Amino acid sequence: MTPTADSLASRSSDGSAHSASSPADGSAGNPGSLVAPAVEYVLKIASTWYAWDGRPVATEENVWTPHKALRRVQDHLLDHLAEVEALLAGAPTIPDTWYGRTMTIDADWARFAEADLAEARSRLSRLAQLYELRFAAAGPAEWDRPRTPAWTLREIAEHVCEVSWYADQVGTLPRSA
Repeated sequence: MTPTADSLASRSSDGSAHSASSPADGSAGNPGSLVAPAVEYVLKIASTWYAWDGRPVATEENVWTPHKALRRVQDHLLDHLAEVEALLAGAPTIPDTWYGRTMTIDADWARFAEADLAEARSRLSRLAQLYELRFAAAGPAEWDRPRTPAWTLREIAEHVCEVSWYADQVGTLPRSA
């Protein structure tokens, strides 16, 4: 998979992936296990989104709603998991054609309710588990194997654990009085 604007934005100036939650030397165990704490963080923030008043949160580049942030987290996790599978199979990846963060679709404007959080919890927790299980099944010999021009599996996991950025765009919302 060719890096996208979203993926390049979270790369160091030298092009390497980085993450605040990964060790500086990158020598930790299963890199797939980095995804679960990021998902937990996203879900913790999302648990405050019942207070969303329907107005988007504007950033320098985009507008954000709770559903858009969760859509981007889910798409990002799925996109890179498909990349991991293709790399391990020696197959070409299918380029994503999702709108990404540049587009706010109609479904993104829906109110955010308890069922939305429950569904996000179910989907995202399963995706996090898939990363851990798939990386474990691939084994340590595969984690740092060069796959030029693609990233290593470890670099993909380190990049993917930065999905918390999407939740941070909406942020923690205060409870209504």
